[in-house]
Amino acid sequence: MTHAEVQSRIGQLRHELAAHDERYYRHARPEIGDFEYDVLKAELSALEARFPALAASESPTQRVGDDRAEGFVRAKHRLAMTTLDNTYDETELREFHARLVKALGCDDLAYTVEPKIDGVAVSLTYEHGKLTRAVTRGDGEEGDEVTANVKTIANLPHALKPALGGGDDLFAPTLPVLIEIRGEIFLREEEFRRINQVQEAAGEAPYANPRNLAAGTVKLLDSKLVAARRLEIVLYGMGACEPAPEALALDSQTSLQTQLQAWGLPVVEKCWSVRGIDAVWAAICELERLRHTFAYPTDGAVVKLDHFLQQAVVGYRGAGQAARKLSPRWACAYKFAPERAETRIRAITLQVGRTGAVTPVAELEPVLLAGTTVKRATLHNADEIARKDVRVGDAVLVEKAGEIIPAVVHVLLAKRPADSEPYVFPKTCPICGTELVREAGGVKWLCPNPTCPEKVRRKIEHFASKACLDIDGLGEEVVELLLRHGLIKTLPDLFKLTVAGLLPLKKSGEVWATNLVNAITARRGADLWRVIHGLGIPHVGAASAKDLARRFRSLDALLAASLNDLVQIDGFGEKTAEAVRAWFDDPANQVLVGDLQAAGLAPSVPTAVVGDAVLAGKTFVLTGTLPSLSRDEAAVLIEAAGGKVSSSVSRKTHYVVAGEDAGSKLTKAQSLGVAILDEAGLRALLAGA
Repeated sequence: MTHAEVQSRIGQLRHELAAHDERYYRHARPEIGDFEYDVLKAELSALEARFPALAASESPTQRVGDDRAEGFVRAKHRLAMTTLDNTYDETELREFHARLVKALGCDDLAYTVEPKIDGVAVSLTYEHGKLTRAVTRGDGEEGDEVTANVKTIANLPHALKPALGGGDDLFAPTLPVLIEIRGEIFLREEEFRRINQVQEAAGEAPYANPRNLAAGTVKLLDSKLVAARRLEIVLYGMGACEPAPEALALDSQTSLQTQLQAWGLPVVEKCWSVRGIDAVWAAICELERLRHTFAYPTDGAVVKLDHFLQQAVVGYRGAGQAARKLSPRWACAYKFAPERAETRIRAITLQVGRTGAVTPVAELEPVLLAGTTVKRATLHNADEIARKDVRVGDAVLVEKAGEIIPAVVHVLLAKRPADSEPYVFPKTCPICGTELVREAGGVKWLCPNPTCPEKVRRKIEHFASKACLDIDGLGEEVVELLLRHGLIKTLPDLFKLTVAGLLPLKKSGEVWATNLVNAITARRGADLWRVIHGLGIPHVGAASAKDLARRFRSLDALLAASLNDLVQIDGFGEKTAEAVRAWFDDPANQVLVGDLQAAGLAPSVPTAVVGDAVLAGKTFVLTGTLPSLSRDEAAVLIEAAGGKVSSSVSRKTHYVVAGEDAGSKLTKAQSLGVAILDEAGLRALLAGA
C-alpha cells in the first residue's frame, strides 16, 4: 500500500469504528457482531503501529467507548474505569504472558481466569457498607449515574455484610469507608425470551440480544419499567478503596473475590487461580466447556495477574500525551470465536407488523447451532440484504446474535450458485399486494394499506392488550379465531360481537362467549388515554396518550386539534405532534374513530382540571420509595389535583417527590434547584397547605 492508500484506509477505519461505537455504546443497537468489530479494530491498530506518524489521540484505538446519554447526571469515577485488550488467538495470549515475564523477571506468575460476561459494565460505590451510587463506564473517566435503576436489581444487596476483624479487635465488624466495586449487569436468556414475547404480542419488533436489551434497560428513565425487566448483576473488580486495600487484607484478585462473597455480593460462578500460562490455557478450555451452564451470557475469559503489587508495577496502557488510562497491561480478554454454522438460504420471506413494517427473514436448510436446530434467521431490512448481497440459494454462515437470535452474518461467495440472481426487495405487500412505501428518513419499508389483514390482526391484538384497553380473554388465539371466521374485520367489530354469534366457535362455549362479550362491554368506557394508546398512533405511548387525554378530554376534540395545539403540550416535540396530526388527518383513521364511537365506545373523560385546582399547571417527578404510597397511587393523586407526572427532571419540573433510595433524579433536581418534597410534603401540597 502507498502512503496515501494507508492514510485513506486509516481514515475509513476510524470513521467506520466511530459509527459502530456510537451504535453499540450510546444506542445499544450494533449492526455488526463483536468478532467483525474486533477484526476492524485490530486492522486499525496494526496500521497505526506500522505508521506511527499517522497515529492520533482521537482514534477509536486510543479511547474507551462512551456510553453516556442525555437525561442522566454525570458522575466522575474516583479511579478510571478501563476496558480490556482482547484476542482470539492462543499465540497472542502466550505473548501477553511473555511480556509480563519480561517486565516482572519471573516466569511462575500467578493468574486468575474468570468468565468474561457479555453485559453492561457498571461501578458501584459503597460508603460505610451502604450502596450510595451506581455509575456506567461512560468514557472511562466519567459515566452516567443510574443508581435508582441499579437499586431495582433483585440480587444486589444495598448493604454489605460486615466481616469480623482480627487482632485485638477480633469481634469488630470491618467495612471500608468507601469502595468502588465493578461488575456487569445482564439478563438471563429466559428473561430475554419473556420480554421478547411481550414485545411481539404488542406488535413490536423483538430485541436483538440480551446485552443490547440490558444496556437499553439500564438507561431507561422509568425505574419501575427497569424493575419489571429483572436485570441481574455479577461483581468481580475494584476501583478506589479507602482505606487502602492492604488495610482490608486485600492483596490479590483471589482475596478480592473471597471478600466480595463474604460481603454478600453476587460474584462469578467460578474463578480459577493458577500459575503459568499453560495452566491459564487449561482453565480457559475448561471455562469454554462450562460457560453455557452459567446464569449470564459469557463470550470469553478474562486473564488477570493475581497480585495487586505486580499489577501496580506493570501499570496501564495510556493514550500518549493525554495520560489517560485505557487498558491494564496486567489483564487481557481471550474471546471465544462466535459459534457459526454453514447452511443455505431456501427462501426469503417477509413479515408484516402492526405498523406495516415489512421485515425480511431467511428460510434456511435446518442446521444445528449452539445446541438447537435453526431454520430461520433475521435479515433485518432491505438495506442490510443489499449491503451483504444476500441471495436465495446462497451458502451462508449463521450465528446466534448474543447466542439467542439467529442472524445471517456472512455470504460464502465461493459457493454461490452460477445462476444466482440479486435479491430484489418486493415493491408490494406480501399479504395484501399494496405498494410499499419507504419510512421517511429510515430504513423500513411499510405497507400503507389500513385494511391489510396482517396489520389488522396485530392492531386488534394491540388494542385489546393489557397496555391498552385490557380486554380480558381477548388474546392472540381468540383474535385469530374471530378473524378466521369473519366475525371481526376491524376494531369497531369487537363491540358488535354477540353471544349467539360466538357460540358456533366452540363446543359448549356459552360460558366462554358470555364472558368475552361481557369483558368487551365493560371496556366501552375505558379511560380515554387507553383508547388513544390503543389506536396505535406513531410515537404515542402510554405517557403521551395521558398527556393528550388531559389536554383534549375527548376523541372529537383531539380530532380537531391543530398542530400548534399539539406542539404546545409540555413534553411534546414537533415530531410527535406532526405524527399525531398526520394520523388524524388520514380519512381512514377519521372513519375508524367515528365507527368506534358508533359501535358504543365511550371513553371515560379525565376529571376536569379547573384553573384554581391545587396543582394546576405543576409538573412532578416521582423517585424512590414512599412510605405509604406506590408511585402509581401518588401519580393518581397528583393528576386528580390537576398536576402532571413526568418521568424525567428538567428546568420545567416544579417538584420532585423523593422517597427512600432516591437516585440520580434527586441529584439532578438538586443541581437545577427544583423544589424537593417527601410524602408528607406532597400530602400537605394536595391539601392546599
